Amino acid sequence: MKDSKVAHVAIKKIKEQAAFTLIEMMIVLFVISILLLITIPNVTSQHASISEKGCEGLINMVQGEVQAYWIDHSKKPESITDLTDGDYLKEAPICPDGTKIIIDEDGNAVKETES
Repeated sequence: MKDSKVAHVAIKKIKEQAAFTLIEMMIVLFVISILLLITIPNVTSQHASISEKGCEGLINMVQGEVQAYWIDHSKKPESITDLTDGDYLKEAPICPDGTKIIIDEDGNAVKETES
């Protein structure tokens, strides 16, 4: 008899708990879907700009390593190989769009152009 009272109280507590209805859950999912539909095209349209900024940042970083090489050796590096062999760079830098970064005749880091 005592067990049935405990079970009855437990069932009553479960029924008293507030829960979300199916309509409320569908509204929440609808709002989330709308937000995704708004943000995803905006992010994908900015991909080219993001890649370009990433490449500019990489060129600036390599230029900093060119300056460090120049301070250490009193001359500018002739190629990226000088920087990788001297442990200034771990590997030859490549932009997010696949373009290699090279050292030009003046000793500056620039994007490689196809000739």
